[in-house]
Amino acid sequence: MAKRDYYEVLGVERTADTDTIKKAYRKLAMKLHPDKNPDDKAAEEAFKEASEAYEILSDKDKRQLYDQYGHAGVENSFGGGGFNWGNFTHQEDLSDIFGDGFSSIFEQFFGGGFGGRSSQERRNRGEDLQIEISLSLNEIASGAEKTIKINVKDQCDTCHGTGSADGNVTTCPQCKGTGQVYQMRRSLFGQVQTIAECPSCRGEGKTIKNKCSKCGGDGRVRKVKEITVKIPAGVQEGQYIRLRGQGNMGLRGGSKGDILVLIHERDEDLFERDGTNLIIEYPISFSQAALGAEVMVPTLTGNVKMKVPAGTQSGKVFRVKGQGLPQVNSSYRGDLYVKVMVITPTSLNRDETELLKKLGEHDSAKKYTPGKKFFAKLKDFIY
Repeated sequence: MAKRDYYEVLGVERTADTDTIKKAYRKLAMKLHPDKNPDDKAAEEAFKEASEAYEILSDKDKRQLYDQYGHAGVENSFGGGGFNWGNFTHQEDLSDIFGDGFSSIFEQFFGGGFGGRSSQERRNRGEDLQIEISLSLNEIASGAEKTIKINVKDQCDTCHGTGSADGNVTTCPQCKGTGQVYQMRRSLFGQVQTIAECPSCRGEGKTIKNKCSKCGGDGRVRKVKEITVKIPAGVQEGQYIRLRGQGNMGLRGGSKGDILVLIHERDEDLFERDGTNLIIEYPISFSQAALGAEVMVPTLTGNVKMKVPAGTQSGKVFRVKGQGLPQVNSSYRGDLYVKVMVITPTSLNRDETELLKKLGEHDSAKKYTPGKKFFAKLKDFIY
């Protein structure tokens, strides 16, 4: 399938300036954000396509090559395998759009090792780690702070992170410490200069002759680290909190990765969650349903009074405003929905039996006839 024109992908004219291109990408990114399109492969591919177009058109040199030669002119920008998220150098723009603090599927999509960093920094950056935390609804409602011990790769105390036994770390003579070398190759358009990882130092820019015996030259060893995770109120199952710079240290003094904290909700016996709203089934007696009553309904913060009007039918749902869960980083709070269920007694004493017999004599005089709605419900029940 032929690749679409980058200007067409972003919906801009070929004469569009940088600000117009950025605004167009921002609009598409907001629309195609993975959190707004869960499990939507088409949206995921469209997001990737838009990001590829933005990567080219937001760069003056790459855009000039694209305008002159089309897709063939920029094919070397992404390597032999085509565009991937490791090629994307505009993490700062995405941070401006979505913020740094919180995410779920979005964090899984991009990770933390790209965007504005040189290839050497990306290579030396430490690995991201993932931990899982289970929360009760009460913790989710009020927010929580958890202290957790985790194994990380941290600086070697023997070589102080250099990886060298004698402290002798030299600049790579081939790449002069940049971690990159320039290569010339022939193409349909003549000689093309490309940038590749230095083969001598593998992109690190440094070489070590005598490796540290404790860390084997990595400059890092395993340690147990205690971290504190502050969880905002209103989080949901499957969301992530990113702790920047708390993960593994990179090779030989490289920057630290992040820790991704995956949120799990514990199963609750009493409440069912629907976004910021809570749902509960509340049993009432036949007399309470018929005559009306005032009942005490449980919430996350204690019992509250709720009026049950006379003649209430089983399955009727009442709303208790503001007794749900908070929305993350917002003053908004959901509601509690109470579904009343009229309970039919399974065992009766003598007095109760006599009372219900008398009531039955009155009921026999009433004529209850099924209507259209009754048959529709009956059909749904059977089939």
